[in-house]
Parts: sequence; C-alpha cells; structure tokens
Amino acid sequence: MTKTTPDFAFELAAMANGAHAVAGVDEVGRGPLAGPVCAAAVILDPDNIPDGLNDSKQVSAKMRDALFDQLMACADVSIAEATVAEIDTHNILRASHIAMVRAINGLSAPADFILIDGNMIPRGLTTPNQTIVKGDTRSLSIAAASIVAKVWRDRLMVDLAQQHPGYGWDTNAGYPTPVHKKALLKLGVTPHHRRSFKPVHNILYQGKNLSD
Repeated sequence: MTKTTPDFAFELAAMANGAHAVAGVDEVGRGPLAGPVCAAAVILDPDNIPDGLNDSKQVSAKMRDALFDQLMACADVSIAEATVAEIDTHNILRASHIAMVRAINGLSAPADFILIDGNMIPRGLTTPNQTIVKGDTRSLSIAAASIVAKVWRDRLMVDLAQQHPGYGWDTNAGYPTPVHKKALLKLGVTPHHRRSFKPVHNILYQGKNLSD
C-alpha cells in the first residue's frame, strides 16, 4: 500500500470555485488522559509553502519543530484549545470541535472556505467547508494544521510536566502510557487530568470508595 502525500489540489479546487482564503483545520489530543485538546487553522500562501508538510505523525519531531517555525513566519496561523473542564462537561469529540471553531475564528484574515480533517462538520461552523477523511495525508493546509497543533500541544505538555513531575508528560504528552498510568495510581489525579476518561474516573471512584 503506497503512502499518500498531501498536495494542494483541494485548495486549488476551492479557489477555482471562487474562494480566496482556504484554511485547513485539524486537532490533536483526543486520546490523552491529561491536558487540553488543541486545534490549529492554517491558511497557506500558495507561493510560499514549506517543503516537507505531511501528517504530523509522519514527520520527525525535529522536522515538526522546523516546519512549525516556518509556518508561523509564512502562513496565517491560529491556535486554540478546549480545556479539560470543557472536555469533561461535553465530551472529547464536542470539545475538539469547539477548539476547531475557535481556531478558525482566530485567523487574522477570515477564511472563506474550510478544509476539515475527518468526516464531521463542527457545530456552529457557518463558513463553506469540506470534510476530508485522512485529510492530514491529503491536503497540505490540513497537514500544516496538524503539525502546528501537535507542536503547540507537545510544548504545552512539556511545560505542565515541570509543574507536575512523575507522569512523564514531557515524553508521553498525557497519553495513557504505562508510566503515566502507574504514576496516576501512585501520585493521584492532578487538575489537568480528564475526570470523564475511564482510567482517571476509576481512580477517583476507587479513592472515594476507600474514604467512605
């Protein structure tokens, strides 16, 4: 099976239909037990697209950092989050869509067409749009958004790891690795943990039962 490399075809098709500013949007952080979910929206300059853009999971950490810096310098980039409280109040899917809409609304120049990674249109998005399954491997704008969102969130989790050592967030970004789950049992739940997620909920529930 050949790997798909993203290109600018979706963006060019939207422009051919009259769009002037086409934004790609993607989110990162649905799976972790801790930290916010982050989204990025990116409008690329067709004449200045960095080389090497791809799904963030296909790009090395060093390359992601370099591309992040390039994108911040040459594209219209907006980054937004949905908090742990919002994740627990709604659910992770809804929270990721909230972050996506915030990122789109935060662009310095309003986009007139949105390319969305996945198969669902976020509630409240009124701009003309197109969903693209596996969009981060097919659209350069979505690939750019995936890289920006991942680098931003990874750096955020490194910062939180300094405040809450022991959970390994600087290397696992809050995902449920053995180190993280072991630390949850040993050190307990922090304010940055998603209480609606089963491993965290179970620890809180067990602790409640033990104290009753």
